[in-house]
Amino acid sequence: MSKKGTIGVTSDNIFPVIKKFLYSDHEIFLREIVSNAVDATQKLRTLASVGEFKGETGDLRVTVTIDEAARTITVSDRGVGMTEEEVEKYINQIAFSSAEEFLEKYKDDKAAIIGHFGLGFYSAFMVSERVDVITRSFRDGAEAVKWSCDGSPEFTLEATDKAERGTDIVMHIDEENSEFLGREKIESLLTKYCKFLPVPIIFGKKQEWKNGKMQDTDEDNQINDTHPAWTKKPADLKDEDYKTFYRALYPMSDEPLFWIHLNVDYPFNLTGILYFPKIKNNLELQRNKIQLYSNQVYVTDEVQGIVPDFLTLLHGVIDSPDIPLNVSRSYLQSDSNVKKISAHITKKVADRLEEIFKNDRSTFEEKWDSLRLFVQYGMLTDEKFYDRATKFFLLSDIEGHKYTLDEYRTLIEGVQTDRDGQVVYLYATDREAQYSHVKRATDKGYSVLVLDGQLDTHTVSQLERKLEKTHFVRVDSDTINNLIRKEQPSSEVKLSDVERSSLIKLFEARLPREEKKHFNVAFESLGTEAEAVLITQGEFMRRMRDMAQLQPGMSFYGELPDSYNLVLNADHPLIARVLAGEKEAVEPSLTELRARVAELQAEEQKLSAEVQGKKPEEIPAATKEAQENNAMELAKTEGSINEQLTTYAQGNELIGQLIDLALLGSGLLTGEPLAEFIRRSQRLL
Repeated sequence: MSKKGTIGVTSDNIFPVIKKFLYSDHEIFLREIVSNAVDATQKLRTLASVGEFKGETGDLRVTVTIDEAARTITVSDRGVGMTEEEVEKYINQIAFSSAEEFLEKYKDDKAAIIGHFGLGFYSAFMVSERVDVITRSFRDGAEAVKWSCDGSPEFTLEATDKAERGTDIVMHIDEENSEFLGREKIESLLTKYCKFLPVPIIFGKKQEWKNGKMQDTDEDNQINDTHPAWTKKPADLKDEDYKTFYRALYPMSDEPLFWIHLNVDYPFNLTGILYFPKIKNNLELQRNKIQLYSNQVYVTDEVQGIVPDFLTLLHGVIDSPDIPLNVSRSYLQSDSNVKKISAHITKKVADRLEEIFKNDRSTFEEKWDSLRLFVQYGMLTDEKFYDRATKFFLLSDIEGHKYTLDEYRTLIEGVQTDRDGQVVYLYATDREAQYSHVKRATDKGYSVLVLDGQLDTHTVSQLERKLEKTHFVRVDSDTINNLIRKEQPSSEVKLSDVERSSLIKLFEARLPREEKKHFNVAFESLGTEAEAVLITQGEFMRRMRDMAQLQPGMSFYGELPDSYNLVLNADHPLIARVLAGEKEAVEPSLTELRARVAELQAEEQKLSAEVQGKKPEEIPAATKEAQENNAMELAKTEGSINEQLTTYAQGNELIGQLIDLALLGSGLLTGEPLAEFIRRSQRLL
């Protein structure tokens, strides 16, 4: 028997389509061919279990061999094999799928079958110049046949010799894909895609170092674990079994915090184990660690869009026959079963965290720093998870004590409620850099939280939206009296306009000149015991800048300079000393200038009154000229005053010292300015 024919396809040549468009990655061919071999093996097991195959199944395994000289890769199985008619139907007619038909016939046992691989067999042509199929059916009296095709629609089908049932797929690798003839390359692909297939996958012999080189031993090199942990019942596994499996998946990772064993058979099939890793403070480094399988066949580790975004921070395995294999990611994202699975996993994760929190809170608190980023990300991106997570989300104070949202509100609302009824949550992002601000708050009897994580700014904004009458304020965003405004301030700043103006110019003259920093001089009456000068940074703009780092749409805020307030305590003796020094050294020379400024300002008001209510064309030219001349002289006179104040300030070490002390207290004094501060301090001592 020998025949030639044309493969039943609707295109003139299906193979260029396969090579270029059907699969995005050529290496997938090995998964497809090996998976088909496992499929055929599982079919034989199913037939034997229902009595349709009464022979000896024997050693059911799939072997993969390379012949570099012949430039072939061969995948062999001892499964059901095919008759000539089945080759005609399942190889030549691309529209059919033996797996699909088999599943329908044996639907009660379909969990043992890998499933519908579509055009999987034809993926071999992505790397091959010719593919041979040598097969013999398990049926009594069946004869072996050989099918061969060189990548065109034409094929040959002829009788051949084959002693045992099963199928050999022989791929003659083309020059362009010679890399797939290397032992290390094939072993790495088998490990990646076939590590947990339910039938032993054998690739040559295990090797050992002997006589200066790697040599084969007598032991078969089995690639896979046919019974991975997630396929077993949770009752049959101990904690060490879960940890051992985790080490097999992620050999270089730290021990996981917790895990969830998934085992669902309705309304969809889902098994798997998800681990909570020790998450570092960086979202992007954590993704793509969940491995997606379909009946133990590896699909992908890029699960973004398939599971909720925050779940991509978990590690582990999800396995479901309801997840289709050879489809696009966009199809997976819209698949109804995938959506149901995603929602179920979200619920199970929240339930597991709540269970651990309720049953072993001390352990949960110990591991909170590693869980926090994950929980926050879930709360920010998944509304249902937020509703569940509020029961176990924790806030940490400066002393390291941890509280649920309800517990902390109860703790602070009596002391930290402002005059508008807002409960104010004070926090620090760096307890060391903001130490002086933290101490002022704690000395006043306030509680201070530590919010130093990557997502804390976003979490704060979310909690303000969700929780009634709640406001988060960083401890360095204002002076202590203004952080939680209880009532109108009792003491006012007792400085004249001239004194205020002089102090502003004196301190502005010594402030740092940096492109990304802007300072505004302000005054408050803080009492003689408070600092003479301190620096605050407004809550709104700082928070917007922080959020801009993670949200591209807010990049505008990220480009704005940091804005700080340099607050002068008008009650402090050192501020009075600066003012007295200026009055003694500079004011005598400014008397005439200030008098002239007063005259010019009076003239300006007079001229403004004359033109009030008039249109520009109705104002006499002489009046316009007088206004311009007056404005020019006023600017010049004020400039002379400012110049003398600036000159005085630049030579005044007390002003420089006070500013640098404030910068130092806020962590803003570094580099050369810090070195100059140290030298000046030594001089003053």
